[in-house]
Amino acid sequence: MTIVWLTAFIDRPAERFDAATAFWAAVTGSAVSPARGARDEFATLVPADGDAYVRVQRVDAGGGIHLDVHVDDVAAAVDAATGLGASPVHQDAGVPVLRSPSGMVFCVVADDGSRRRPAAPIVEGVRSQLDRVCIDIPAPDYDAERHFWAALTGWELRGAPMNEFSYLALQQGLALGLLLQRLEPDSPATEAGAHLDLACDDVDAMVGTHRGLGAAVMAEHEHWTVMADPAGLPYCLIRRPPLS
Repeated sequence: MTIVWLTAFIDRPAERFDAATAFWAAVTGSAVSPARGARDEFATLVPADGDAYVRVQRVDAGGGIHLDVHVDDVAAAVDAATGLGASPVHQDAGVPVLRSPSGMVFCVVADDGSRRRPAAPIVEGVRSQLDRVCIDIPAPDYDAERHFWAALTGWELRGAPMNEFSYLALQQGLALGLLLQRLEPDSPATEAGAHLDLACDDVDAMVGTHRGLGAAVMAEHEHWTVMADPAGLPYCLIRRPPLS
């Protein structure tokens, strides 16, 4: 089993779906595909070049971020994931939906040929790229959860300068990397979730652009700024160059 591509899915409830879709299309420099699915609940954010790696889904309630893991052998990948401690949730139109040992939702999907990482778009004169999914893990589950993702992907697990983070070595050509964050011990979260990271050449300028599109600043740190999109979804703008 080989993982050949990752897709980030932005799941938002119906009353917030249109606002979220318009916002993420704008900040990623993407076009929105025609809706699809039994209830027109899915759409793809189509980049100007390269292959799509961000999609949106209208859900009945809640929502957040989930991953689609594209593999060359779906059955083998499901067997590997469950053998490592993941739990099956259900099949959605034939697509297996699972939860990691700490509760992160992901789908296993067949290889669709995606291989071309898009170039970073220039938004209001600043290069910025959604290039990472950060899995937020309750402190007691951190070690087990990060080793689950390392074992499932087969990618090298590396430490980061800040002790509460580690990451999986980015594979050649993939558009998304995986960062793993240990939440504070007093965090109310009982299951792992995720948020999106956008690398920016100029975070301060990009904060202004995103605010103009309806986002809000939640917290400012030395190396990143925490934002909330117009539908209330948290994400981060990171002070580092985009991947491409």
